[in-house]
Amino acid sequence: MNKRTQDIAYFISFCIEIYKGEMHLSGADAMRQLDEFGVLKYLNDNYEVLHTQSRQWILEDIEEFIQLRKECKNETVSR
Repeated sequence: MNKRTQDIAYFISFCIEIYKGEMHLSGADAMRQLDEFGVLKYLNDNYEVLHTQSRQWILEDIEEFIQLRKECKNETVSR
């Protein structure tokens, strides 16, 4: 594993842990939610910007991302 790939993996692990702790979820439940709403791909794709942000900023960004995905999902279902 090259250094960049390893850095991204550590960053995503960090994000999973802070989300899990904030939401009081098990690791499996946190992973299920983050995967369901595409957060893991988002974190990977936007690593360069996101890894420079604070813990609180990242957490708020994840929560906002999930909320927007839920709203899009609800709009699609109601059509």
